[in-house]
Formats: sequence, C-alpha cells, structure tokens
Amino acid sequence: MRLTRTSDLWWKNAVVYCLDVETYQDGNGDGIGDFAGLTQRIDHLVRLGVTCVWLMPFYPTRERDDGYDITDFYGVDPRLGTLGDFTEFVRTARDRGIRVIADLVVNHTSEDHPWFRDARSGRDSAHRDWYVWKDEPPEDGPQGVVFPDAEDSLWEYDEGSGQYYLHRFYKQQPDLNVANPEVRDEIARVMGFWTQLGLSGFRVDAVPFLLETDGQKDAGALPDPHEYLADLRAFLGRRNGESVLLGEVNLPYDGLARFFGDPASDRGDELTMCFDFVAMQQMYLSMAREDAGPLAAALRSRPDAPRDAHWATFVRNHDELTLDKLSDDERAEVFASFGPDKDMQLYDRGLRRRLPPMVDGDRRRVELAYSLLFTLPGTPVLFYGEEIGMGENLTVEGRQAVRTPMQWTPETGAGFSTAGPEAYPNPLVDGAFGPQKVNVYEQSRDPGSLLSRMRLFIERYREAPELAWGDYRLVETGERPVLAHLGRTTDGRVLAVHNFAGRPVTARLRLPEAGPGARLTDLLDEEHIGLTVPDDGLLSIELPAYGYRWLRVGTPADDPERVATH
Repeated sequence: MRLTRTSDLWWKNAVVYCLDVETYQDGNGDGIGDFAGLTQRIDHLVRLGVTCVWLMPFYPTRERDDGYDITDFYGVDPRLGTLGDFTEFVRTARDRGIRVIADLVVNHTSEDHPWFRDARSGRDSAHRDWYVWKDEPPEDGPQGVVFPDAEDSLWEYDEGSGQYYLHRFYKQQPDLNVANPEVRDEIARVMGFWTQLGLSGFRVDAVPFLLETDGQKDAGALPDPHEYLADLRAFLGRRNGESVLLGEVNLPYDGLARFFGDPASDRGDELTMCFDFVAMQQMYLSMAREDAGPLAAALRSRPDAPRDAHWATFVRNHDELTLDKLSDDERAEVFASFGPDKDMQLYDRGLRRRLPPMVDGDRRRVELAYSLLFTLPGTPVLFYGEEIGMGENLTVEGRQAVRTPMQWTPETGAGFSTAGPEAYPNPLVDGAFGPQKVNVYEQSRDPGSLLSRMRLFIERYREAPELAWGDYRLVETGERPVLAHLGRTTDGRVLAVHNFAGRPVTARLRLPEAGPGARLTDLLDEEHIGLTVPDDGLLSIELPAYGYRWLRVGTPADDPERVATH
C-alpha cells in the first residue's frame, strides 16, 4: 500500500481508544480524573500503539447521565480542568502521533441547559422551537423507550408551559428539534469550535434518533435525515479535511449501511465509520456455542463500506454489551454462558460486564476475542482497560459497572488517585480483577502479560495493511468451530484462523492464492515459523483450544524487493 494514500485515509488502519477523562487519571488529588492527569498518561497509549483517542463527554454537566446531560457544548466541566488543559492534552497527543475525537451528543441537552430553561419559560420564548413540544403525546410519534428501567414514556409534561416535551432518553434530557434550521446551525458551530481547538472528528451519539420522521403525519415536510448527515459531513470536511464522523447506529445491516451515504455512490458522504453491532453480537453467540457459524454468517451478509469509509469493530463499548439484534433464544444462550445472574444483565437486552470475568479469566478466550478484533475487516476500537483485562464492579448501578477507575498500579487507589476512594466517580474493581491482580505497572514489565500481547497484536495489525485495507473472503475449513478469512490487497495476502472450541482442532483449507510449495509466515511467532503448502494444495493448520494464527501468504511484508516496487 502506498503510504501517501494510507495517511490520507488514516482512519482505515487506526487503533481507536475510548476513555472517560473522569475515570482515567486524577492529576490534582481530588479523586476525579482530569485532563492534566490524562496528559501525563499519554505515553501509555503510545506504547500500546493507539493512534486515535475517543473522549467520552467532558462538557459541563449536572452528572445525571454520566456526562451525557450537557449544560454547555462550548466548555469543559470544571471537575476535569479548563479549556487550556484540554488544548494541552490535544497538542501533546498530536505531538505523539495520536489524533483525538470526542463525543458529539446533539440529540438532546440537559434540562438545565440555558436553551431549555429559556424554552420552558413560555411558548413564545426564543428557544421554544429548539425542542419538540406537543399538547398531547402523539400516537404517530416516535416509539420505544431506551431506558425501560427508568422511563415509561418518551414525553414529559412541563407544568410551566402546559405542554409535553420529547425525550428519547431520560426525562431530564429533552430532545433538540434538529428539524429547526437554527438548531442545525448551532450544531455546526459546536463542531467548528472543537475542530478549531484540534479535534479530528466526532463519535456521533445515537445517530438514528437525530431526526426521526417515521410515523409522523408531517414526515414529508421534514428535512431528510440523510441529507442532514451529508451536510454535517460536508461542513466538517470544509473545516478540517482529515476529520471523521464515527457513528453509533445500532440497526440491522440493511438500515445501517444507508448511514454511510447514498447507496448509488461508492465514496460515502455521510458517516465515515459505523460501528458493526451485528457482527459483535454474533461473535458472542459464536463464543457461547463454540461455533464460528453465527459470526461467519454475519460477515457474509455485511455490506461493503464505501471506498473511503469503513466499519468499526469492537469487543465491547462504554454502554451495556447490547445483544438486542439476537433472537430471544440466542440472547438466552449468551446470557447463560456469560451472564447467568439477573444482576449481570441490563434492560433484558444486554450485559453490564467486561469480557475477562465473562469467561472466568480464561486468558485463551480473552486473546481469541482480541485477535478477532484486530484481524476482522474494520477499524478496531478499544475501551479503556481492555488492554490489561480489567473487570467490572457489579455493586455499581447499571452501565457504571464497567466505568470504574483505570488500574495503573497495585497500590491503594490503583495509581488513579491519591484521594480516598469515597471521592472517586465510581468504586474500584475488587477481587480477582482488582488492581492488586490486574494493573498496567506489572503487566508492562511482564513479556507474557495480556498487555504485552495486545501491544503485539497492534504492532502486527499496523504492519499488515491487508487486514485494514484489503477486501476479504471467508475460507472453508471443514470444521464448525473454525473461522478462517483472507485479507487481500494487490500487494499481499494475510490469512487469519480462529478456533472457537475448547478443544484442539485441525483446520484444512485450500487457498487459490497459494499453490503447492508456497510459504505462509506466522506473524505472531518471534521466529516467524510458518507453513508450506503441500503438493496436493490442502493446507492443514493445527490450532489448540481457543487458538488462533495470523499467516502471511507468500512474499514476506518486509521483503526489500517488495517494498521497492510499491
């Protein structure tokens, strides 16, 4: 691959790392993570191989929804620092070769935002039409409560003005009326403001809810949501050509792919990347069944992203591990395997757990999942702490179970803060996955640790453009537990083979790209031990329980003649 092209489309082989500033590193000893502390930890991300940091909301907030109830889109919450601290972090990250993106939460505001305070002051107020008001909840309006444990309606009555306002999420988070041109202009100003301060894009929260028209009588008069996304993408491109929009679109593939842009175009003019929720959920079903079939079926049905766009892959994110695209019976299988206790589940659709405790600390299964993350076609996205195998704290309510302080050292406070634990945003994990057993300090000095393995995964992923840039095809192996896929560019081929079973398996496969005598080099083996295709062309690959291999087909990637010709 030409480096000039890969650097232009940096997101196609990026390693994205999501973190919450308040739980990452406390820099002033008050018990709350902040930008000053985060900046001092930037070299951990450099050593890991991260190329893009995704910041969860850091804006001023009333902290009724972990920062997603925003009271000012143009500021930094005082607990986390100042705008000066923010820009110092972005500059330092850029100095280390790391871009920064941030959550764009423009579906709603906090009820304490000045806009909504003005809106509810009277029906003739300046910001009244910045929100969605109705005399009565409409039968043909949006349907479906996002948080069924806390809300039973999408509409909340406002005593002062005598109307109901729409809230897709919590009632303290009224929805913005994105059909209003003034609101659209303001959202563009917000984006422009933060790109001027150094951001390289945004993770767009709850994209399908940005502009809902389904079931509304006046749907034909409302602006098309895809036109709006295209407008945002064009605006962002004018302000900063390298910027990206990473979209949270949890829909089936047929609806999800439309958010890349016009299906008639091969370039994509809306979201730059979309999270692949479907394959993620099928991966867990495959792990529960020890059968590669569900994940293979998802990959076969997944539409190709436009040429300059990409899928984003992940093992888990900052919310519950949603399983809503599985059938009831399939979800029950995953629950039984990875979260059988009701307290481990959330909203009857997901798990509030991290992977290592889900597999009882089985290092083989943890590595299997992350080997898949870095070889399946798409941009890998990590949630902080995954690199060391952090667990969750189920004593914490709801989604907060996985948003515990980062575990840096085995000391009291885990190296996160010198303050007492009562001051922390959430309590630390304890037990087998607590900081005494799981921390960066000890793993960074252990070549056999999960952190060392994750660093190797990322290094080899970055060295193999076929995985990020190539097209791919699934390869038949004759074994139900084994998933094999081949990443291909004009320059090379990389074969990835994964065994979902808790028993050794020998996969047998044929590669038209590799005839008898062709050499396959193991990318993860320090001595580059590989395989040779036998005379009959049937390649046998032995895999231990939950084992995996990354194999380069033919010419080694670092062959001088190969480099000189490309």
